[in-house]
Amino acid sequence: MNGRAAVLIQETEAEAPTVTLDPEAPPRPAENVAIGYLRAFITVLVVAHHAVLAYHPAAPPPPASLLAEPRWWQAFPVVDSPRWGGFGLLVGFNDLFFMALMFFLSGLFAWGSLHRKGAGSFLRDRALRLGLPFLVAAGLIAPLAYYPAFLMTSGAGGPAGFWRQWRSLGSWPAGPAWFLWVLLAFDAIAAVLFLLLPRWGESLGKLASGAARRPVRFFGLLVAASAVAYIPLVLAVGPFVWTSFGPFVFQTSRLFHYAAYFLAGAAVGAFGIERGLLAPDGRLARRWPAWSLSALVAFGIAIAVFILAVAAKSAPQAWGTVGGFTFVLSCAASSFAFLALFVRFARTHGKVFDSLRANAYGIYLLHYAFVSWVQYLLLKAPLSGLAKGSLAFLGALALSWGATAALRRVPGIARIL
Repeated sequence: MNGRAAVLIQETEAEAPTVTLDPEAPPRPAENVAIGYLRAFITVLVVAHHAVLAYHPAAPPPPASLLAEPRWWQAFPVVDSPRWGGFGLLVGFNDLFFMALMFFLSGLFAWGSLHRKGAGSFLRDRALRLGLPFLVAAGLIAPLAYYPAFLMTSGAGGPAGFWRQWRSLGSWPAGPAWFLWVLLAFDAIAAVLFLLLPRWGESLGKLASGAARRPVRFFGLLVAASAVAYIPLVLAVGPFVWTSFGPFVFQTSRLFHYAAYFLAGAAVGAFGIERGLLAPDGRLARRWPAWSLSALVAFGIAIAVFILAVAAKSAPQAWGTVGGFTFVLSCAASSFAFLALFVRFARTHGKVFDSLRANAYGIYLLHYAFVSWVQYLLLKAPLSGLAKGSLAFLGALALSWGATAALRRVPGIARIL
């Protein structure tokens, strides 16, 4: 399933403000333009990520059946013959960081929402905003997105034949909707912690209190925490294994890594978004060139280590450890770079960007079906891999954007999206 993922949950900053009499409660954040635009940007990256997989230079051949192993069609529903090497770099870069950054952004508002609402109201809100869309995306959007994979086989039996194979899988592939249920699980754990340790957010906030003055120190703590969370699991199970039970799937080696980013976001949010690490005039924002260069260097190191590890014929544990560390290093560097860029430059509103931000969650929920069908319809087009990937991306983005905008005209749906 590959990093499919992934994206962006319109968190509690979009709700009506509430009044709190608790002087220690974190202030109610105003709508944060930088975070909103960054979420929208990552949503676009998610669409692009899935749109170009059909033209990835390492894309596997189409399956003979949905039941055949390995089931790479869950990551590559449609595979076309034209390829473009640049898409390999794009997919590799995205896969290193963008899902972790999504969990970080979602964690930013967890503590403030818990403190204002209490655990019960918080969980009811998250169940509505995450649980219900997960059921729709997994139950309806995912089968629509994977039907072209069935058509890439013989397609015998039409929809009935697809349904027979689908029910025989032993699981229910949910596509990018996996992000929603994992985030809901993290939110539920945060709510339980709030009941048991009502001041856990304040403790995390103190940990992040020096991040505005010393972003490098917070960066180092995040790298260390995610390394401890990721490297033992990736050595035990490998980087490509997914665990599934019904529609609930997750990339096994990255579960605790994502949890570390969620908690890091909660720490930054508990201290205060505007006055901490993400302060518009803070050191992170001012030093965006250095963070951007660091992200490129770290990505280059990660790619080099991956190539050397593939070529090596000995010491797999050693190479796995080095590869795991370069993975978490590149992930943190890219995350900090994009945070710095958006906090520094996302200052003004524009109609197109505001529309993208408002519709980002719906785009994430709907795009996978549009991606698969546009890729399938382009199979016979006499175009290059670069041209097809670009068309698949633009077509899926436009269709999911327009569909979301239309759905948001329905009041009940608008409340969720």
